[in-house]
Amino acid sequence: MIFFITALILSGITAFPIESQLAIAVQLKDFFPLSLANWFDTIYTAVKTTNDRFPYLAYGTDWLAFAHIVIATAFIGPLRDPVRNIWVVQFGMIACAMVIPLAFIAGRIREIPFFWQLIDCSFGLFGMIPLYICHSHIKKLEVIHFNTLSKKYE
Repeated sequence: MIFFITALILSGITAFPIESQLAIAVQLKDFFPLSLANWFDTIYTAVKTTNDRFPYLAYGTDWLAFAHIVIATAFIGPLRDPVRNIWVVQFGMIACAMVIPLAFIAGRIREIPFFWQLIDCSFGLFGMIPLYICHSHIKKLEVIHFNTLSKKYE
C-alpha cells in the first residue's frame, strides 16, 4: 500500500515540471529509439509553445498533479483499517482497469502514437499488481477478523 501511495504521489508531482522534463528528454534523445525521440521533440515543441503563449493552460496539469496526491491520500484508509477500507483498494483496482480503455479511446482521438498508448496502459496494469496483492491480504485479514469476532460472541 505504501508503494502504491508513493507511486501515485510521484506520478502526480512529475506533472508539475512537464516542460523541464521534456527538455531533458530532448537533450537525451540520442539514447532513445528514433520514434520516441521524434515524439519527445513533437511534444516538447507543443508544450513549450503552449506555455510561452498560453501559460494558464498548464493549470490543468497542476490540477492533474493535485488529483494524484488527493487520490493517494485516500489510500491511507486501508493502511489504518484495511478490512473496513477494502473498498478503497477495490476503487483503485477499478480505476486501474479504466486506464486501459481511456488510453485507447482518448489516445486515438488525440492522435497519441500507439506505442505511447501502450505506455499509458502500463500504468493501469502495473498499478493493479500491488493493489491486487493488498486486496488478497485484506481478504485474509477479513477472515481472521471475522473468526476473532465470532469467538468473542460465543
